[in-house]
Amino acid sequence: MGKAYLCLCVLITAFALSCEAAEKIGIYELQRGDFSVKITNYGATVLSVVLPDRNGKLDDVVLGYGSIDEYKNDTTYFGAIVGRVANRIGGAKFTLNGKLYNLPANDHGNTLHGGTIGFSDVVWTVESYVKNSHLTLTYHSHDGEQGFPGDLSVMVTYMLIDTNKLGIKMQAKSLNKPTPVNLASHTYWNLGGHTSGDILSHTIRLQASRITPVDDKLIPTGEISPVKGTPYDFLERRKIGSKFTELPDGYDINYVLDRTGDGKHFMKVATVHEEKSGRKMELWTNQPGVQFYTSNMLPDTVGKGGFVYKKHAAFCLETQGFPDSVNHPNFPSQILLPGVEYRHVMVYRFTAS
Repeated sequence: MGKAYLCLCVLITAFALSCEAAEKIGIYELQRGDFSVKITNYGATVLSVVLPDRNGKLDDVVLGYGSIDEYKNDTTYFGAIVGRVANRIGGAKFTLNGKLYNLPANDHGNTLHGGTIGFSDVVWTVESYVKNSHLTLTYHSHDGEQGFPGDLSVMVTYMLIDTNKLGIKMQAKSLNKPTPVNLASHTYWNLGGHTSGDILSHTIRLQASRITPVDDKLIPTGEISPVKGTPYDFLERRKIGSKFTELPDGYDINYVLDRTGDGKHFMKVATVHEEKSGRKMELWTNQPGVQFYTSNMLPDTVGKGGFVYKKHAAFCLETQGFPDSVNHPNFPSQILLPGVEYRHVMVYRFTAS
């Protein structure tokens, strides 16, 4: 009896210690020369991206907080991987194979970025880390988590490519049931540096001639509309803020990429340039859409170094499946079947001249 009790205590203690170790939050740096990226396994979140300008001056071009504890109370999704389904699901519900699934309503009666505790709010497991190469993180989402069906195995790899590229590979497998999956990286960029003010003078070109219009709660109507002749047209490079007289709140809309992603082939999404620093960012993906967001809903937020980020302090380019596709049969499906791999790849290329 005594020995059995002792063995049980040892097993319980070992299990508790292993769980604590598995849930330990850390910060991991990837670096090659002057190019460096810091990531935490809390929310698989990008904490910083440091780049040289045309004169070699280094700046952090990503908005964020000064401590991990602040990320735990974050409502902006700074730098996080969001899911199980990124963006919005209208009415916080969907029907799959004849069954209605109700989800947490955390955004004006809708579900945003996976619910009240999405992938941005959990501690991921570190599978592999090499400082000058990559960081791979995994997470197991259980059947019924935030109302979604099926057990889901998720993996995200951040990798440095050559001397000036950052790759993000998001993978998922449903282990037992069909389930919607749409992961996205929600990094806030300011190529002038995170303390440089607004991004209205950044120029951008988006290789997308259509958008999915939304209602007053930012839920897609189901239409797919051309951007020509509207403030949403970025087919030719222009300043982000150049049409704010027509669109005073800024941009928060899904663009339909002109070469539709099929999950295998890359397409160029965008080119963004900040003239003062000379920094340029190019983005490629294999996804069919990209959410262009100009931090319209960013309140005065105390960030890294005590700097206060204001409205339009950054832009986001979130490559993705179309928002609310679970409720729009005419949109590309996000339903992942058991045995089929979800694979979402992004590649950023940074230069300065």
